[in-house]
Amino acid sequence: MARIVVLGGTGYAGRHIVSEAVSRGHAVIAISRSEPTDPVAGAAHVQGSVLDIASLGDVFEGADAVVSALSPRGDMQDAVLGALGEIAAKLTGTETRLGVVGGAGGSLVAPGGPRLFDQGFPEEYKHEAQVGIDSLALLEATDAGLDWFFVHPAEVFGAWSEGERTGQYRDGGDVIVRDAEGKSYISGADFAVAVVDEIEQGNHHRERFTVGY
Repeated sequence: MARIVVLGGTGYAGRHIVSEAVSRGHAVIAISRSEPTDPVAGAAHVQGSVLDIASLGDVFEGADAVVSALSPRGDMQDAVLGALGEIAAKLTGTETRLGVVGGAGGSLVAPGGPRLFDQGFPEEYKHEAQVGIDSLALLEATDAGLDWFFVHPAEVFGAWSEGERTGQYRDGGDVIVRDAEGKSYISGADFAVAVVDEIEQGNHHRERFTVGY
């Protein structure tokens, strides 16, 4: 059983990760700024802000993995990178792995590139995609004493296309995963399966990977 801390544990990706980890018997702490309206049974919920790491006390102590599912929206629009940098610094030199949920925009469309972001990305999603790209760059520049992984979901991923849990997904490495018809998608539940699999199996160390069907 692993001890897993999920930052942004009440958001779309975060809640799915919390639910999946709890279902596998892990000890899960979900951190969010507001009290959850529909808490995941079996998870511990801590109300606090990553913008004030000190206020979270010793919640990171003894964690096997900390997963950042922070979204650059609202008052976090320009704050995610700074918070991620502080978390990375805090975990450097420890045995705690840092997992970061990114976006599809930084995925490569073919081996060697270019990125999906560079292929006429929708204007309304550019800021969020850029934060994901910058988050990966931040991790890549960290000291070797930080064990991290970064997960790109498929192009279609969100509450507007919830889907179901199948327990299946494909790992595309750096390249966005598409099906035989060229569609790139994954349900929230199966994205969480991929994240918790990575925590349990440790297939990616200091590198990113993409997931989809």
